[in-house]
Amino acid sequence: MTEEKRFASVWGAIEVTPQDAASMPARSALMMSLTEVIRQQAITQAQAAELFGVTQPRISDLMNGKVNLFSLNTLLEMAATARKTPQ
Repeated sequence: MTEEKRFASVWGAIEVTPQDAASMPARSALMMSLTEVIRQQAITQAQAAELFGVTQPRISDLMNGKVNLFSLNTLLEMAATARKTPQ
């Protein structure tokens, strides 16, 4: 019989390191907020890419929730840019 493992959160169960598990909720929340900003402003992925200084495929990854492709630092920089943009 195998020993049952318990995790403090779902992130702890799916991430390799405790550091990744700790940053995952923040990364996820930032990605959802950034996606919402893009949708509320009704801009295209190409326009969002230009705004954030990334490629359109990168915005596609963001909007498709590919959280493992984004560092917390990158998402914070994108959020800071979004804050500077007139709504």
